[in-house]
Amino acid sequence: MPDRPHRYVSPDEDSGRWVGFPFRDGDIVISTRSKSGTTWMQMICAVLVLGTPELPGPLSDLSPWLDQITKPRDGVIADLEAQPHRRVIKTHTPLDGVPLDPRATYIVVARHPLDMAVSLYHQSQNIDRERVRELTGADEAETAPTESLREWLLAWIASQSDPREELDSLPGVMWHLSDAWARRDAPNIVLCHYDDLSADLDGGMRRLAGVLGISVPEDVWPDLVGAATFQSMKGRADQLLANRDGVFKDIGAFFRSGRSGSGREQLTDEELAVYHERAGQLAPPDLLAWLHRAHGGSSKA
Repeated sequence: MPDRPHRYVSPDEDSGRWVGFPFRDGDIVISTRSKSGTTWMQMICAVLVLGTPELPGPLSDLSPWLDQITKPRDGVIADLEAQPHRRVIKTHTPLDGVPLDPRATYIVVARHPLDMAVSLYHQSQNIDRERVRELTGADEAETAPTESLREWLLAWIASQSDPREELDSLPGVMWHLSDAWARRDAPNIVLCHYDDLSADLDGGMRRLAGVLGISVPEDVWPDLVGAATFQSMKGRADQLLANRDGVFKDIGAFFRSGRSGSGREQLTDEELAVYHERAGQLAPPDLLAWLHRAHGGSSKA
């Protein structure tokens, strides 16, 4: 692994914004690929840190996306510096692109790549790309996929993209997870599987609280778990996600389904075999065994 973080740049994010970030004791950095449970993990960590299901502001303010270039870096850091509680910071950057500070805990959430891809396809239809262009100053707006979900998914599986250039491609997803997998024995690196949280949210939150050294009174647990369920978050989408920039066409559509298995349902057995062959070229067998099993499991979580 390189000593200096790799710099990842996309039309709306730049991992270079992490350079010189003023860490402090207890910081929690959530590193995920898009649509792999980022907002869910932000909510879990927020209610654990604050000890209440009622957040004092939008989740997107409490746990900002540092890499996002639509907001001035100095302003995001100033807001984080003003937080009196333990901080939760979002990034879609792989761990080789962020400073690894011993004072911080890094949580990487993994989701079955096919399910992540289906969610990504649907979210791409909900983004106002002209608004993103205005905010980022790009010359042209990116376009949403025009083909059907099935056609797009087959092309996504076949992608030969450079993983460091196209992080939301299948090679990019496997790059992100393989990097985290190689670091999983580090004391401040935690891997969580989306399907584990789906199967047992209470248990998953308790394990995370243990790793993070957070004590929660037993009578408070049901309320914290309830606040972090998919249905609860979907019902409060406008409160959790401050869409001040107007990037999303419909904030309620951000939480679409949340279920697992939708990606596999799009494919025939032969096409699934092609996916598994391609995945096997991109990631180590032990990671794939953990990633693809019915309920994911977790490492130090």
